[in-house]
Amino acid sequence: MPTGDKTAYTDKQKRQAEHIEKGYEKRGVPEEEAKRRAWATENKVSGGGRKSGSGRSHKT
Repeated sequence: MPTGDKTAYTDKQKRQAEHIEKGYEKRGVPEEEAKRRAWATENKVSGGGRKSGSGRSHKT
């Protein structure tokens, strides 16, 4: 997957990143920087690309 490719993200993750980006732009952050920060924030919150909820627990 090339750098910057967002195909591994769910629609919900993409919507959340877009919402975060708009918030940064509203505060005066330039568009490209806002986009970069939005995806960094979304990665921090969700842990990155597409992940299912079931079966992700750690084995003990």
